[in-house]
Amino acid sequence: MQGETTGAQPLVEVWRGELLESLHYGHAVIAGRDGIVAAWGDPEALIFPRSSSKMIQALPLLRSGLPLTSEQVALACASHQGAAIHRARVADWLTDLGLDEGALRCGPQAPSDEGERDTLIHAGAAPCQLHNNCSGKHAGFLMLTQHLKAGPEYVEIDHPVQLAARAAFEEVTDEASPTWAIDGCSAPNFATTLTGLARAVAGFANATGDDVRVRLREAMMAHPELVAGEGRACTELMRAAPGVALKTGAEGVFVAILPSKGLGIALKISDGTTRAAEAAITRLLISLGMLDAEHPAAQKRLGPIRNWRGLVTGRIAASPELARAL
Repeated sequence: MQGETTGAQPLVEVWRGELLESLHYGHAVIAGRDGIVAAWGDPEALIFPRSSSKMIQALPLLRSGLPLTSEQVALACASHQGAAIHRARVADWLTDLGLDEGALRCGPQAPSDEGERDTLIHAGAAPCQLHNNCSGKHAGFLMLTQHLKAGPEYVEIDHPVQLAARAAFEEVTDEASPTWAIDGCSAPNFATTLTGLARAVAGFANATGDDVRVRLREAMMAHPELVAGEGRACTELMRAAPGVALKTGAEGVFVAILPSKGLGIALKISDGTTRAAEAAITRLLISLGMLDAEHPAAQKRLGPIRNWRGLVTGRIAASPELARAL
């Protein structure tokens, strides 16, 4: 089956001095209510959205009508860094369900949060599944599992939770997913085109009234610290661009929900580089007037590169193709 490397365009440049040192290729699509607004590379490139699809995976949970706090909704969409604020909230959620960490199927993961990591080291303790960056999504899966009175192996492809997740995914992308694979957290991840993913997030942007997609995007914007964590792109850029919901995915995927403009953005960097995906989404937010180019969160991802002494050694820049006027 064809992957997504064919037809990719240069999106992000990395300069050292006056020499172009690296060039990241990829695809990007901006979609609105009526279809594609702008595109780079191949809009029909087939990708795994990875964690950028977590709010889609949470749709069956929200549609169930189960009582959820805004923080729990944000955690269901999160790729958090295992900080104490994440671990403790997921633990409390499981306690409310009458469960403990052992019910999770995401696997233990060392926290990327330095404070939590140091606490574990000083205590001589090992990380657990609560530290897994997907533990919030899995707590949501468990809540829906209980509601459906289904078995405990909720990550199996034929489990009612995953059948519901796939149905929601195909509904909002408006595409039949041609394949799936196991994600880092052991849950299925369904493939779609960049156009399908952009169409899905544009649907979140244009949702109104009591549509649960409104609640999902608002929870993400209300709790950026839970969606990722301190120092992370999703958290810092949502704070810098109020009214935008952002979600990264592994291997260079990023999506953005812009309710004020009725737009959704989906992009994929072909080589899977995080720095390039962050730079590309930053450039698009600036181009759409949602982010100040001089904001520190923007400059951190699209601007000067400094070495350990603070000397400017180069810069990360959008390619001429990506920087063109929308």
